[in-house]
Amino acid sequence: MPQYKAPIRDFQFILHEYLNLGQYKNVEGFADSGPELMTPVLEAAAQMCEEVLFPLNQKGDKIGLKYDNGRVTMPDGFKEAYKIYVEGGWPSFTCDPAYGGQGLPEVLNMPLMEMVCSANLSFGLTPGLSHGAYNAIMLHASDELKKKYLPKMVSGHWSGVMCLTEPQAGTDLGLIRTKATPNADGSYAIEGNKIFISSGEHELTENIVHLILARLPGAPAGTKGISLFIASKYNINDDGGVGEASGIRCDGIEHKMGIHASPTCQISFNGCKGWLVGAPHKGMKAMFTMMNAARLYVGVQGLGIGEVAYQNGLAYAKERLQSRAITGAKFPDKPADPLIVHADIRRMLLTMRAFTEGARALALEMALKNDLAHRHPDPAVKQEADDFVQLLTPVVKSYLTDGGFETASLAVQIYGGYGYIGEYGVEQYVRDARITMIYEGTNGIQALDLVGRKLPVGTGRYLRSFFHPADTFIAQHKDNAAMQEFIKPLAKHIGYLQQATMWIAMQGLKNPDDAAGGAVEYQKLFAHVLLAYVWARQAAVALEKLAGGTDKEFYQAKLDTARFYMQKILPNTISLLASITAGSKSLMQAAL
Repeated sequence: MPQYKAPIRDFQFILHEYLNLGQYKNVEGFADSGPELMTPVLEAAAQMCEEVLFPLNQKGDKIGLKYDNGRVTMPDGFKEAYKIYVEGGWPSFTCDPAYGGQGLPEVLNMPLMEMVCSANLSFGLTPGLSHGAYNAIMLHASDELKKKYLPKMVSGHWSGVMCLTEPQAGTDLGLIRTKATPNADGSYAIEGNKIFISSGEHELTENIVHLILARLPGAPAGTKGISLFIASKYNINDDGGVGEASGIRCDGIEHKMGIHASPTCQISFNGCKGWLVGAPHKGMKAMFTMMNAARLYVGVQGLGIGEVAYQNGLAYAKERLQSRAITGAKFPDKPADPLIVHADIRRMLLTMRAFTEGARALALEMALKNDLAHRHPDPAVKQEADDFVQLLTPVVKSYLTDGGFETASLAVQIYGGYGYIGEYGVEQYVRDARITMIYEGTNGIQALDLVGRKLPVGTGRYLRSFFHPADTFIAQHKDNAAMQEFIKPLAKHIGYLQQATMWIAMQGLKNPDDAAGGAVEYQKLFAHVLLAYVWARQAAVALEKLAGGTDKEFYQAKLDTARFYMQKILPNTISLLASITAGSKSLMQAAL
C-alpha cells in the first residue's frame, strides 16, 4: 500500500525563509501570512489530505465512475470528502471577501493545491477547475454576473468548468462551431458540443457553472470571432437558488488511461441560456486568464504526483533488501543490503528529490509573483512580476508536468517488478501524471508559446525579469567561497541559455522551422537553468542557516540536493544547446 505525508517543513522553508513572505506585509492580503498563522493552516490541510483524500485515491482508481442517462456517479466516499473540503472553507481561501472569500494571497494556496494533488489528483481537479473559473469571472464578468455566480462558487456549493475543446477543435480553437444566438431578454441560446470537459458532470455540487467559448451570428472566422459565455447546469431563480435543468447535458464520459475518478465529459448545449462575459469576440482574452492560472495549477498537479512518488520510492528503497553494496556489506546483520545503498537507486532518488523540492520552490515563487502582479502598490514591481509570470508560465507548466511523469516512472523503476503491479500503488501515479503533459495546452504548445510569443515581447522585456535578478544574485555571491560550487555552474549555464536564446531569436527570423524545431529543447534548457537559479538560492539560505546551528539535518539535505543538481542534472543543458543549434534541416527534410 502506498503512503503519503505532507512536506510541511519544506513548505515552511520556502514560504518563510526562501521567499521571506514577511517582507510583503504592506501588500494586500499578506498581513496574516506569517508562520504563526500558516503553520496551523498547513497542518489542517495536511490532515485532511492525508486522512480523508489519500485513502480514497486507490479506491477511486479501481472503482471509477458510473454514467447513466446524463448523470455521473462518483466513487464511494468522494461526495463525503468534498463536503469535508467545503466545510473546512478551503474553496474560499484566496477569493475576494466581497463574495465570501478569505482574501489570502495565491502563494498560500499553492501548498494546499499540491497536497490535494499528491493525495488524490482525481478529486483535486474539481476544486482546481472551479478556482480557475472563479478567476476568469472575477476579472472579466459584469458585476451583475459576479453577484449571481460567485458567492456559491466561492463557498464551494457550486463548481465551475471551462468548455473549450470540440471534436474538430483541440489546440486550434479557431475551428470551434458552438454558436450563441441572442434572445430578447439579453441572454443567448447556446447550441453545440464540447468534449474533454473535466468535471463537466458530477454529484459533488448542487450546480455546475460552465464557461463556454462560442460564436455570435456573423462573427469573424478564427479566434477573432470567439466570445465567452457563462451558463449553468440548472437555471438560477430570482432568489439565487437553482431551478430547472437548463439544457446542458452530459452525453457520455471517456474511459481513460488515468484519473479514473475524474469525469471527463462529452457535453451538449441544447439551447441553454447563457450570458456574455466581457465584450463580443474577445472570448480568447478572457479564457486565457483562466488558462494561465490553470497552467500553473496543472504544473502543481505534476509536482504533487512527483512528491508522493518520491516518498514511496524512498520508503521502498530503505526497506527492500536486495544484493550487497559493491564496496562491501553495509548491513552485515541482514541477509542483504537495502536498495538505498546502490548507486543507481541513489541517483534516481536524488533526481526525484531535486525535482520535487526545486519545483515546489518555483511553483510557490510563481504564485507569489502572480500575487504581486495584482496586489503590489508599486506599478514597477507589478510590471516586473507580471513579466516574470508571462515569460515562465509555459516553462513551469511543461517542466513540472514532464518532471512529475518522470518521477512517477522512476518510482516504478525503484520498485522493480512490484512497481508494475497495481496493489503497490505507484503504477497509478504514472498513469495519472501522463495527462498533465497534454491538457491545458500540450507541452509542445507551451514551447511554441515561449519562443513565438513570449521571447519577442518588447524586444526581450520579459526575459529581463529572469536574467536581471539572476545576474544580481551571481554578483552578490561571486566572492563567497562557500557558494562557488553553486555560483560558477549557474553563471556558466546562464551563458548557455543566453546563447540559445540569441540563436532562437536570430535563426527564427531566417527560418521559422529552426525556432519551432528547437522550441521543446529550448524550453527544457530554460527550465534546467531556472532550477539551477532556484537551487543556488536555496543553497544560500541553507548555508546561512547552518551557520546558526539549528535544524542541521534539514539544511544539510538542501545543500546535498543542490550539489547533486548542479553536478548531475544541470549539465544536460550542453546537449540541449547542441540539439537546438543543429537546426531543423534533418528534422524537416527526413522522409516520414
